[in-house]
Parts: sequence; C-alpha cells; structure tokens
Amino acid sequence: GGAGIVGAQVPLGTGLAFANKYNAKPGEPMNVAIACYGDGAANQGQIWESANMASLWKLPMIFCIENNQYGMGTSIDRHSSHSDYYKMGNHIPGIRIDGMNVLAVKKGMEFVREFTSTGNGPMYVEMMTYRYHGHSMSDPGTTYRNREEIAFTRSTRDPLEFVKKTMIDAGFATAEEIKDTEKRIRKEVQKEVMAAKEFPKPGLDSLFTHVYAADVETKGNQEYPDHIRMPDFAKSFWKA
Repeated sequence: GGAGIVGAQVPLGTGLAFANKYNAKPGEPMNVAIACYGDGAANQGQIWESANMASLWKLPMIFCIENNQYGMGTSIDRHSSHSDYYKMGNHIPGIRIDGMNVLAVKKGMEFVREFTSTGNGPMYVEMMTYRYHGHSMSDPGTTYRNREEIAFTRSTRDPLEFVKKTMIDAGFATAEEIKDTEKRIRKEVQKEVMAAKEFPKPGLDSLFTHVYAADVETKGNQEYPDHIRMPDFAKSFWKA
C-alpha cells in the first residue's frame, strides 16, 4: 500500500503481521502481511524499526521493495549505499525476483508466503521492475535517464509482451486472438471512461460515505460525523 508519509505503510503492515500471529490457531499456517514500498523509501528509519520487531518476534511479514531503479528521480547508485535491497534485512533472509515476469512473481511469492506463514519469521523481497514514464505528472521521466534506455527496456523486458509471447509459444492463444482480446478490452475501458466523465460530481455529503461504519455486521450501515471542516469554513459540511 501507500501512505502520505513515505514508508509509513510498513509499520502498519508489521502491526497486521503481529495481529496475524496473535490470532493464529496453533499448528496452522498463519495469514501473512505484506508491505510494498519503492527503492526510494527503502532506507526510511521506520522500516528498519519494523524489520527489527518483525525479526525479533518472528512475525509473518513480507517486506516487498519495488525497485524501479530511480525512486522519484534519483538512481539507486546515488541515493543508497546498499543497492542489493533484498539483502537489507541483514540476518532476515531475502530473495530477488524479476518483477516484470508474472510467472517468476507467482512462483517466488508462493515460496515467500510458505516461508513466512510457517513460523520462520519475516522475509525481504526485491521486485526488479521499471517504469517507462515519470514518477508524477510534473516529471517527464527523461531528465535522469535517456530515451534509449527506456526504449530498450520496453523492447526486452515488457511484462505484457512477455505474457503474449509465452501464451503464443505454449499454444494457449494465437497472435490474432490476443489482438482481438486487446481490442475488446480497449473498447470496454473507453466505454467506462466515457460513463465516468458523464457522471455528475458527488456532493459534499458523500465525502465520508463508506468510511465510518455504525457496525461491521450490517452491510451499508454507515454513520457520518456531525461536522466536516473544509478549508473554506463557509463551505463546511454539517449533518442535517
């Protein structure tokens, strides 16, 4: 997940791992928790603290680093003294997986889940990935790398092209069938986009819809706060 503070989802994930172990039935595999964060967040202090607790208490916790090589726009060689992120847990075992290969991700995470759910403690996972575009709309994505690098990665490691080739080579689908599927999906997406654009903007009373529940048993049984303070006080929401 993500949070407003870089890396803040990791201690939350560790808390979930603690709850999973606390609530686990003796002799049965535990549910595991996974916190995903980028290479740019990997040296956050709260992550080290979380890793220490997860290791100390042998929590079923997976620390998953999505290494896209550049964080927000700085190469790993310039922002981290240790660029083998799967080794960052020191004595916590780690594994590096090709994050652009869906089959490698599936098999690798099956192993990681089995390891962490059976009382062995946490594990570090480094997903080697890449983003073709900028980190945000204000980032063109080409000031800290060149277009040739982006094009080369897209032509040699693209995850969708890998799946297409694998399906064709295995005889699961033909190139023409895949093209037809892509056309159908594009039409479906465009239809939903147009419907979303035509939908009226929600009112202020919807700000807290599906946020607070009056109880956890009854679906749709919500409660609203008496007052929602807006930046412009005159536009604040008051419960009728």
